[in-house]
This record gives sequence, C-alpha cells and structure tokens, in this order.
Amino acid sequence: MNERTNMLRDDALKGQVIVITGGGTGLGLSMARTCLELGASVCITSRKKDVLDKAAAELERTTGGKVMAHACDVRKYLEVETMAKAVRERFGSVHGLVNNAAGNFISPTERLSSKAFEVIIDIVLMGSVNCTLAFGKEWIANREHGRSIVNIVTTYAWTGSGFVVPSACAKAGVLAMTRSLAVEWAKYGIRSNAIAPGPFPTKGAWSRLLPGELMERFDMTERVPLGRMGDHRELADLATYLLSGHSGYINGEVVTIDGGEWLKGAGQFNGLEAVEPDMWDAVEAMVRNVKGS
Repeated sequence: MNERTNMLRDDALKGQVIVITGGGTGLGLSMARTCLELGASVCITSRKKDVLDKAAAELERTTGGKVMAHACDVRKYLEVETMAKAVRERFGSVHGLVNNAAGNFISPTERLSSKAFEVIIDIVLMGSVNCTLAFGKEWIANREHGRSIVNIVTTYAWTGSGFVVPSACAKAGVLAMTRSLAVEWAKYGIRSNAIAPGPFPTKGAWSRLLPGELMERFDMTERVPLGRMGDHRELADLATYLLSGHSGYINGEVVTIDGGEWLKGAGQFNGLEAVEPDMWDAVEAMVRNVKGS
C-alpha cells in the first residue's frame, strides 16, 4: 500500500489552507502530507513545539509545500483563538479543519478517577469544540462558504467499548457535534463530517493502548475480516476527499474505515476482559513508561 499514488489528482486541494490538530505525528502527520501533495498549505498543531518543528521541516522538504507549525493546547480556548488568528495572518482564509488531536489509555473503569475522565474529555471533546468554534465563528462572520470540518472519531463512539470508557464518551460527543452542526451550519456553507477508523497503528498511541505483550495477546488483525491493519494512506485519501469539493454533497456523515471490524464485534477493546485482574498493575506501569505520541 505504501507505494501507491494518492486517490485524488495532484491539484485537488490547490489554493486551500487546512488546519490539522495533532498534526505532528501519527495519522495527523499522514493526513498533512497528503494534503500538501494535493496542493494545499497546511497548519499542523499540537502541544509539542519541537515535534511540530521537526515534522514541518520534513514535510516541506519532501513535498515542497508550505507548512506552518504552531504549538497549541486545544483544551484552552484562548490558545486555540491565538492559533486561528496566526493561521489567518500567515495564509489568509482557512478552508478546512481536521479535529484529530486525541488522548486514550486502557483501564478498568473502576480504577479511574474523575480526573482521568476530565483529561480525555478535555482533549478529545472540548479540543474539537474549541477548534470548531474558533474557525466556524470566523467563517460565519465573514460569510466564507465552501468550508469543511472533518472530525476523527472511532467506531466505538456509537457502540461503546469497555476499558476505554473516557474515550468512548468523548468521541460520542464529537460524533453528536458532527451531526448537529451538519444541520445547523449547512446554511452557512459549512459541511461537517466524521471518519471512524479501525486499527491504524501509530507508534506512541498503540504502545499505550496495548503495551508490552498485550500487542501479541490481543492481535487486532484477528478482529478485522480483511485480516490486516489499516494503511495510513487509506485514511489520508478519505480525509482529503471529505475536505475537497468532490464531496460537496456529503454532510453529517460518519464514514467507517475499519476493514469490517465493528461489524464483526462491537467494542474495539472489549477483548481486554481476558486480562487477569492482577495484571492491570503491570499494564498501568508499562503505559506510564511509554514515551512519544
């Protein structure tokens, strides 16, 4: 899959400006690269400036596109407003927003504190809300039509899943916002859609979700009818399609890209029921020692 070309023609996003949260690593980085290859200028944002700067330099070197790296904590609305203002000052109007920033970890819910829920909900739900409001209000005030919001959710946003309950709650909220704004903001020329990925492994995130031997004990490919993990290019193709004018009549949709996983068995992490109670202390220690994102 890695050698194939992009789905859309090379100039499909020419002249557009796309903002991608959590854009310095993982799926966010892959989506940023594909946007650049299709002619867009891109702002990538996350909390880690050093990671962003390194990613931006690599993206510009490999694609020849224009990349803005702006450190921002999406949980804090004032920082999001500052980021949005900086993007407009650098590039002018913004055409698309990808709410990709996320946080997650595995744990039996009875082991969690209220703070654990707060952390994940602030990043996933409130981060998406903050960015959507910051850019959406500007688009509406300036009567800028033809704008697109793409939210990265998950299949357990509608099925639920044990052992990742804070994430399931937060992603369900993002999905509800997606569908609600698709109706409310359509009159302003703003489309709102979501992507629900299945297993697309990224180094940091999957090391926290399935640390140590859990990756081998709970082989995600066994849950997928197609028998494999997703390729980042496949998700990037879908995201850029939803950002482009080619999807102009798609609004309020959540597109599942999981090889049929959720149809085979709801709740992506429900299989962790097989983890023995006395193993969770060791799992938690491994998760805390994982570095990177």
